[in-house]
Amino acid sequence: MRKFSEIVKLAEKHHGKAGLAKRLAENAKKPAVKRQSDDRWLAAMAQAAFSAGFSWDVIEKKWPGFEEAFDRFDPHKVAFYADREVARLLKDTRIVRNGAKIQATINNAQFVIDTAKEHGSFTAFLKSWPANDQIGLMEHFKKHASHLGPSATMYFLRFNGWDSFILSQDVTKALIREKIVSKAPTSKADMKAVQAAFNSWTEQSGLPQRDVSRILSFSVGSSA
Repeated sequence: MRKFSEIVKLAEKHHGKAGLAKRLAENAKKPAVKRQSDDRWLAAMAQAAFSAGFSWDVIEKKWPGFEEAFDRFDPHKVAFYADREVARLLKDTRIVRNGAKIQATINNAQFVIDTAKEHGSFTAFLKSWPANDQIGLMEHFKKHASHLGPSATMYFLRFNGWDSFILSQDVTKALIREKIVSKAPTSKADMKAVQAAFNSWTEQSGLPQRDVSRILSFSVGSSA
């Protein structure tokens, strides 16, 4: 495992020092969990779940219809959807009519309600979770949320301001190159090793894990 300064040099080799700086400047604002109401958190979960394995562009274009169909994602309404509401949604052409993901959104409404009841709000819950334990947060989502796999959860967190690394194809290649893992990480042991590496590189660089993740991705190339 190289020092992060060496990984930065690899990224600069492939993109140029100015090129790397430009790429990082595209999202220079420090990660911060969005302060938003619980209905927006449920909406964000639904968008991540419905986009998984599907075209993000299609979901984005249909999103106003999703908002209308799901009562603006009011968790206290969605959590109590029964068979009649599910049947209605399965016929609603404004949304992607995927029964499993519709049910997942209903389940996630209860997850949001329960979390907000315990922590005051879903925002407060995410703000309280330490950035050096992303794998713990992902395990929490795996246990309590529905239809949010590792990839969907990482993008959900990143898009909503939580300081998330994303195990993209290039980041995974970089982790294998650095001998953190030998293949795409799926086991608890591999994920623990990935978290330890990110924590180490974050400490070395002073950068958020989001940017460590991005630089790892930029460091991948034929001569890396």
